[in-house]
Amino acid sequence: MTMPKRGSRPITVDGVVYRWRVPKWSRGVDGGWKQLSFTVQRADEPGGVLVVTLPCARPDNSHGERTIVVRPVLVSACIRRALGQGWAAHARGAAFRLTVTEAELPGLLGEEPKYMIPFLWGMIHGVG
Repeated sequence: MTMPKRGSRPITVDGVVYRWRVPKWSRGVDGGWKQLSFTVQRADEPGGVLVVTLPCARPDNSHGERTIVVRPVLVSACIRRALGQGWAAHARGAAFRLTVTEAELPGLLGEEPKYMIPFLWGMIHGVG
């Protein structure tokens, strides 16, 4: 499985170039909000795909569930964690799944998460 280049961003972690992207929106199984996730793959040797699931909703959710902005600091920390847990980024195969918990977010971000709540006309920032 090769991740589409369109809509992805490059990131270099420990000298290796990866591409990452937040997949397009889709509803949860029950028609409700869906958890925020992003995918990662090596840029030079597309092999295994990393799928990271975060403990909040996507920014385009219509249920007012809190969300965060996926920033490069979080992406690089998740790549390092997945590699440490056995993700073989160079090898093809099933996607490697990494689920981030609420308690792990501050350590991965290097600070407390800055949550936002979507509403009809934009976002409410700084919700804890």
